[in-house]
Amino acid sequence: MSISEKLLEVRDHGAEGYKPVIDYDTWRVAILNYSDSLRPENITSMQRHNETDEVFVLLRGRCILFLGQGDETVTQVSAENMKPMKVYNVKKGAWHTHTLSSDGMVLIVENRNTTYGNSPFCSLTEWQQEAIMKLTRELRRT
Repeated sequence: MSISEKLLEVRDHGAEGYKPVIDYDTWRVAILNYSDSLRPENITSMQRHNETDEVFVLLRGRCILFLGQGDETVTQVSAENMKPMKVYNVKKGAWHTHTLSSDGMVLIVENRNTTYGNSPFCSLTEWQQEAIMKLTRELRRT
């Protein structure tokens, strides 16, 4: 016997990349899976959300969360090796991106109105891209 969707929604996302899976009122739950575009050597920009925080939870695999300091541009890059089932809240206005292992899966909770219109991207310099590669090598050893 199946349960009515009026009582319970069950969603998943098994393909590569980002996909919203549940939208309700003012919030959204999405899943981010490994994608070639998030390989460290392919990361060329960071994004920030000007109107909201964004929450990440590592469900499986590995994920390194990169954070950029700076206002209009990224001035310094740091990294956090995410631990499974811990909640990481990236604050409003913080530049960020991530790299996932091929089996990586991250749960994302954000405001439903988070769009490209209120979430600009900042291109990374060659030096910053090299910093992401170096940080990735260092954190993958741990």
